[in-house]
Amino acid sequence: MTTATSLTLVLCISTLVVLGVVAALLVRSSREQARRTQAALEQARVDAAELRARLDALTVAAAAPKVEEFVITDLGSAPEPTPVAQRIEGRLFLDIVARESVVKAAAFGHGIRWALTPENRNRISFEMKREVKRRRKERRSIVRNLKREAALRQRMARDLHSEESA
Repeated sequence: MTTATSLTLVLCISTLVVLGVVAALLVRSSREQARRTQAALEQARVDAAELRARLDALTVAAAAPKVEEFVITDLGSAPEPTPVAQRIEGRLFLDIVARESVVKAAAFGHGIRWALTPENRNRISFEMKREVKRRRKERRSIVRNLKREAALRQRMARDLHSEESA
């Protein structure tokens, strides 16, 4: 046997061994995957059975009519008196009104200060300019379209007039 033949024989045998190992690993991994899938399927079946049981219990509970009983508990007792608005002292009234007014004024002042900050004024100015540009562009587009339509009508009228005279 020559070295080339023996080398080819060794390569073929090693290739077969490698293929056998790869096939064994594939079979093993597919069996493991099948086992995991079967376990997940069994768990899903158990969960579905539990959910069905809960749904059946809720359906039965919802189907049963609820009977409410009304019990009179305050028969013979006097109803609680409603509180009557009492007069408050002038100083307390002034304090309440002043506090409310001060809070409103402070909130209003804060809003005005915030609205008049340079950032907000610049933002408002920018938005106004952008809106003016947009409207101007829109007006120009409308004017262009109207001019185009007027020219088309004039051409159509001219063509109609030239056909009638011909």
